[in-house]
This record gives sequence, structure tokens and C-alpha cells, in this order.
Amino acid sequence: MCSGSFAKCLGITLIPLAIVCVLCNILLFFPGGKSVESEHITEQVWYFGGILGSGVLMIFPALVFLGLKNNDCCGCCGNESCGRRFAMLSSILFAAVGVVGAGYSVIVSAVAINRGPECVIFKNGSDTVWDYPFSNGDYLSNQTAWSACLEPGNVVSWHLSLFSVLLVMGLIQIALCAVQVINGLLGALCGDCCGCCGGSDGAV
Repeated sequence: MCSGSFAKCLGITLIPLAIVCVLCNILLFFPGGKSVESEHITEQVWYFGGILGSGVLMIFPALVFLGLKNNDCCGCCGNESCGRRFAMLSSILFAAVGVVGAGYSVIVSAVAINRGPECVIFKNGSDTVWDYPFSNGDYLSNQTAWSACLEPGNVVSWHLSLFSVLLVMGLIQIALCAVQVINGLLGALCGDCCGCCGGSDGAV
């Protein structure tokens, strides 16, 4: 398979992943599926890890990867001024942008999962306040502790599920962009289609 075709496959894969991340981040603004005042939304949601990191920043490398296959794979193999190798090399820079964006989303998600959601809890016996009842991820292995969150309903599972999706999607995006770094290097070294270029070089 030509490196341009492979890059296009990566781009096609990255786009739905980016959309999923944006949707997850938007849903996190409605803890437990309910509308709450902005000051009661978990702090890490406002870092926009899914919208900016794994979403907007991921669209740029995805579009670049999709465009690498627009031209004929072998049409420029014998042309010294051909820009195909440079295009593959430049795709590495956009892949790096993707890694940074997805990495940001992964870090934000990991911190959010470790800290837990903001919710209504009992304080001083009968008073209720908005606070972060969990620390250091101790609630992850102790689901009975989730009952400390009185409202919104199911906020812990909502928070944990969506940030876990963002974490996994971010790791997948990092892996795909890393693969494109290798693919871009191969495309820059031997041309967009190694077998075809090899045939042309042999004919010169």
C-alpha cells in the first residue's frame, strides 16, 4: 500500500474519533445528564480536553492525512522537484500536533478521573454543599463510596464513563499519529509508493 493511501486511512479514522471526543466533552457539561450552574461543573471539564485537544487540534492532522492521496501515487517518482516527499515529511509535523492535542486530552482526563466529580455532599451532619468528596482515585475501587454524591443523580458513573472514553480515544489518537510519523518518514525516504518509485529509479 502506498504511504499516501495509508495516511488517508489514518485520517478517515481520526475524524470520527475527534467527533466522539467533542461530544463527550459537551456531555460532561451536563453532569448526570442534568443541567447545573456553571460553577458546579467539574473543573477539568472547562479545560476542554475533548473539544480542543482531541477535537479541534486533531482535525488539522486528519485533513492533512486525507489530502496526501489527492495526487497520483507514482506520477512524480522521476521528478527531482516533486513535492510528494516533502508533503509526507510535513505530515510528520501535523502528526506531532495531533500527539500534543491528544496528549493534553489524556492528561486532563486522567486528572479528572483521579479527582472525581464535583457533587452535592453532606457536610457537618445535615448541611449540603457542592464539593469534591473523593481524592487520589480512592473511589475507583470502592463503588459504595459513590453514594457520598447526593446530586446530580449518577454523576459519578457519568463522570467516570465519559472521561474514560476521552482517555481511551486520546490514547488511540496518539497511537495513530505516531504511526503516521513512521509512515511519513518512509514516504519521505522512498517516495509515496516505494514499489513504483523503485521501478522508476531502475528505469533511469
